[in-house]
Order: sequence, then structure tokens, then C-alpha cells
Amino acid sequence: MKELTKAEEQIMQILWNIGSGFVRDVLDQMEEPKPAYNTVSTIIRILESKGCVGYTAEGKSHRYYPLLSREDYLKHTTGGLLRNYFNNSLAGFVSFFAKEEKLETKELDKILEILQKERDKK
Repeated sequence: MKELTKAEEQIMQILWNIGSGFVRDVLDQMEEPKPAYNTVSTIIRILESKGCVGYTAEGKSHRYYPLLSREDYLKHTTGGLLRNYFNNSLAGFVSFFAKEEKLETKELDKILEILQKERDKK
């Protein structure tokens, strides 16, 4: 899977949220200052060439939809994060965020509960 740029990720987030839409629909979901219509159209075509987005023709327009699921992209990006910054150590990853984000006790308890449930499954 090819890495996505920040702009490509932003458009994918919108498509994941709306399910499918035309360039104008994507543009309407973007924050100010909004990019030009042609810019969004170009980025969507790049996403299409990367295999992340498909479309159905509706008259002279295209309705775009994600081919790449949010979950698959999340697995890919977090896997890269673990490999590139934490030497494939999930413990190092969790420890870093626990320290840096100054997690509250409630949040830490929730994380421990999730981990315990996963441990019990195994």
C-alpha cells in the first residue's frame, strides 16, 4: 500500500465519513480556507490511481467511494509507526503515549481493562 499525503488522507477521511460523493460533496465537507475544486478533483484522481478510491459514472459526473477501508489504512499506518519509531514494540508505543499524553487514571483503567479482556481471550 502506498503512503498517503496529508491532503489525500483528509479526502479519505471525508469519503469514509460520507460513504460516497461527488467532488463538490467532498469540497463542502472541507474546512476553510477550502482548496480549489480542481485541486480536490486532482487529489481524488490520484487516490483512484493508488487504488484507494473507486467511482460510478452518473451522467457527466463521477460519484466517488472508498475502496480502502479506514480499518485497513489504520492497520497499515500504525504498523509503520510501530516499525519505524518503536522497534515493533507495542509496549514501547503504549508507554510513550501514556507518558506524553499524561493520561488520566480513568483512561489508564480503560486501557488496562481492554488489555485484560484480550489476554483472557488467549
